[in-house]
Amino acid sequence: MTDFDKRLNGYVDEINRAADYYVSARAFEGRESDGLSVMLDAMAYSLGNGGKRIRPMLALEFCRVCGGDYKAAMPLAIGLEMVHTYSLIHDDLPCMDNDDMRRGKPSSHKVFGEANALLAGDSLLTLAFETVLSADISADKKANAALELAKAAGASGMIGGQVMDLANEEKAASLDEIKTTERLKTGALIKAAAAMGCIAAGATHEQINAAQTYCENIGLAFQIVDDILDVTSDEETLGKPIGSDSENGKSTFVSLLGLEDSAQYARELTARAKAALDIFGGEGEFLSELADRLSERKK
Repeated sequence: MTDFDKRLNGYVDEINRAADYYVSARAFEGRESDGLSVMLDAMAYSLGNGGKRIRPMLALEFCRVCGGDYKAAMPLAIGLEMVHTYSLIHDDLPCMDNDDMRRGKPSSHKVFGEANALLAGDSLLTLAFETVLSADISADKKANAALELAKAAGASGMIGGQVMDLANEEKAASLDEIKTTERLKTGALIKAAAAMGCIAAGATHEQINAAQTYCENIGLAFQIVDDILDVTSDEETLGKPIGSDSENGKSTFVSLLGLEDSAQYARELTARAKAALDIFGGEGEFLSELADRLSERKK
């Protein structure tokens, strides 16, 4: 196993353990209720359903490369993943994308019903900020990290991107419109991961800017690869339905650029991301390889 894989697997294991704890009865001792029990089951079902853990991993790694204790940033990382997970629960609802599968398992609303799935998403969103604010870092750092998360998750960030994404289903969107949509819907939380990790470490403005440039580029590349896989992969590999964008006539990077040019664009974005890591010297090696791995992924 390479050094990269050891660190990657180590991060994923630590993130999974922390995520399990924050939606367990132990974390809510003294606040028990029947309603809480139902929500913990639903929250744990989605938060524990695998995923690449890219956002929390980025927060932890940028904290580390900026000289901080990445373990102290874990609540910030888990808060990010809670917001991401809540957005997936809501995306899958019949009123949104109406997807019955997520990562190879039935979506939350298929298991717990639409109402409880909606409430589980709401619960994760609010718990995310409780979790961030429980971090063992200074009050200023916690407040600034929470502010970054709130801005990225709201109407000027992820939700704004989702609004645009829904609107794009009803028209022939331009390439610029798709880029803007994905920079908000997918990229905003990924950029927030960089900022939050840097904030926890007390990074300089230059380091924060470089980290966010890296994340902005890998975030857009990630979505382009998603669009490519929706055409070239299969449901068993991806763990979710494929081809729905084409069936619905939705504009994507692939529909506008074609497969070959989309892949080339993803490579260019990956190169820009890696160039932004120069400020971190040798400490950026893991992040550089991560960018390559994400651009070459098959699922």
